[in-house]
Amino acid sequence: MLPALLQNASRIHDYLTEGLRQCGGTFEFKGPWFANMGMVVTCDPANINHILSKNFENYPKGPGFRKIFYILGDGMINVDSELWELHRKTTPLLMNHANFRNSLERNVSQKMENGLFPVLDHYAQQGTHIDLQEIFKRMAFDISYQQFLDKDPGSLCVDPTGEHPFLKAIRDAVNAILYRHILPEWCWKLQKYWNDREKKLTQADRTFSNFIYPILEERTEQLNNKTQQQPHDSSMLTSLIETHRGKSMQFLRDTFLTLIITGGDTTASALTWFFLLLGQNPQVEAKILHDILQLKQDKKVFKVEECQKLTYLHAAVCESLRLFPPAPLNHKTPMETDILPSGHVVTPNTKIIMTFYSTARLETVWGEDCMEFKPERWISPDGGGIKHHQIKPPTNKEVVITTSSKDEKFTQHYAQ
Repeated sequence: MLPALLQNASRIHDYLTEGLRQCGGTFEFKGPWFANMGMVVTCDPANINHILSKNFENYPKGPGFRKIFYILGDGMINVDSELWELHRKTTPLLMNHANFRNSLERNVSQKMENGLFPVLDHYAQQGTHIDLQEIFKRMAFDISYQQFLDKDPGSLCVDPTGEHPFLKAIRDAVNAILYRHILPEWCWKLQKYWNDREKKLTQADRTFSNFIYPILEERTEQLNNKTQQQPHDSSMLTSLIETHRGKSMQFLRDTFLTLIITGGDTTASALTWFFLLLGQNPQVEAKILHDILQLKQDKKVFKVEECQKLTYLHAAVCESLRLFPPAPLNHKTPMETDILPSGHVVTPNTKIIMTFYSTARLETVWGEDCMEFKPERWISPDGGGIKHHQIKPPTNKEVVITTSSKDEKFTQHYAQ
């Protein structure tokens, strides 16, 4: 299996999808015995629901996950138990506050007016080709950095002098982390001495700290010296520092780094695929433009409440996220032996790869038109809003699992 995997590494998501279709949505990958690369790959909605919801407590991120994402330290996506609960109680609450939403809307509008539109106008006047993916990455990075660290890095501009060090560090880190999902741990450790990818990951970690720590220290000092007469600062930077008073600078650094990377990278990915799909489906683009023109407002940037009237645009974004999710896969390892709804037995040593990219391409889940870019599937029958799809696993199905140990064989019946 390993040679086939390596041969298809450049098209890994489509290769996994082809295999999963033939295996009913789940298969066991077996690598060389010395590599510790055995894993279960699944896109079965019942399995994913079981792991992420029904039996969530048995599937913590665990030490393996933390090693892969070590640069995120104690950030939200990297921790379990008490720290995870702490993040879940504080960060989403602050992000749902009106102050956060107002500042986000303001930051996005300013970046459109002062960054995106001047850049697009510049290339349009020159008549040259542009890399939209690169533009979206710079734009999303600037917005995320501004939103959480209160500073505009200005990476999106008409004449950039070079790539911003923080953005370059994100690229290097994400690239190395992707390979860490597949390669065994001993391989990463060896590569630190000769592999450029692992060396860049180490350098990226230092770059993140060099940028974030001075900002945290400056704002903390300002808060400590603040007088009662000074107006209240409701920025995310100040709010999180005040919320986590008593926590170490390392904890704050990990928290902000996680928010910047996950917020910027996922947005850039979503925008890139969305506009690619629009380019391939001019009839969808025409419908979106028609709805925008119906607002009859002579401006380039709309407010949130105005965008909520654009139902077809919303549906098109949902459909784009279905086909090309910014996080196309995730992985878990059970704390105790478990039986998945598909009948597969997983032990504490089993790595489970959940590929959401493949789930979107299953006819059994989305129908025969699953490969089509079809925003209409998200619009409610009355045309008044977006409908949500709830994929229900089959019921009353008995799965017989036969396993063996050194001394005995046993059979277990598992009802889905």
